Amino acid sequence: MTHYSPTELAAHLKTGLLSFPVTHFYPDLSFNEAGYREHLSWLSEYDVAGLFAAGGTGEGFSLTPAEIDTVVRAAVGEVNGRVPVIAPATGGTASAIAGAQAAEAAGADGILLLPPYLTEAGQRGLAEHISLVCQSTSLGVTVYSRANAILTDTTVAEVADRNPNLVCLKDGVGNVEMMTRTYARVGDRLTYIGGLPTAETFALPLLQLGYSTYSSAIFNFVPDFALGFYADVLAQDRAVVYQKLNEFVLPYLDIRDRVKGYAVSIVKAGVTAIGRDAGPVRPPLQDLTDDERAELTALIEKAGLIEKAGQVGEARQVGEAGKAGMVR
Repeated sequence: MTHYSPTELAAHLKTGLLSFPVTHFYPDLSFNEAGYREHLSWLSEYDVAGLFAAGGTGEGFSLTPAEIDTVVRAAVGEVNGRVPVIAPATGGTASAIAGAQAAEAAGADGILLLPPYLTEAGQRGLAEHISLVCQSTSLGVTVYSRANAILTDTTVAEVADRNPNLVCLKDGVGNVEMMTRTYARVGDRLTYIGGLPTAETFALPLLQLGYSTYSSAIFNFVPDFALGFYADVLAQDRAVVYQKLNEFVLPYLDIRDRVKGYAVSIVKAGVTAIGRDAGPVRPPLQDLTDDERAELTALIEKAGLIEKAGQVGEARQVGEAGKAGMVR
């Protein structure tokens, strides 16, 4: 059973950093529940505002519906209310409704409505798709504007008016004009989440656009760094933010951008680099090469992050004054 009403979930998610845990696999690509649970137990010790099970970084696109249910139930059971667990709904409308209802039955605290698979659609069809999924569950829903489901400001306003339990918009496009139009039209009716890959790169400008938080993939393996970076963003300390971008994030992106799909693969490689093996990625993704893994490990070590990664450190909690600077 959920610990949050839709309104409570929206209010909570914008109080801190969000993350998408990787999904652990054995070498034969079957789900490693013990490893996944251990990882979630570690991550949930930190002051993070929400964990998205079986999301993009969690390779939810490669999981069967039954596996997604297993992953979500494992996350709910392991986290045990310490942090909200958001579960995915994906595919066509019927599949997304089934996923939302399964997530609610599993005890998830909210839904992330991912873009429908493959097919393009117009705004009227997307609005109907979102509304039908929202109406199928009592959980708070976050809609992900990305890929073949990019929402205009008028569509966001329409679905927000039609569906009280639509509480968050996650943006994976980065169109500044559309983001500005959306916030101007919809205002604080929704919580806005930055969802571009390696969101730290966009964190400062998104803050000015009303995006109160973002999802951090690197939180999976350098949680102290991710939380410290988030605190620096809240404080709008541009000098420190750009120092950290130059020292770690931008060299990390240089590795990430070599192959399509590495935005997920490099996160799993990072988890392995700190001694918390998450296993391989599933096809059609591909793992980093041995040389790239060594390069990533050296980068983490050079930034002084290996030692901190295995324990809850000083960045565990973001000061309330800092949080207040980002909540809109």
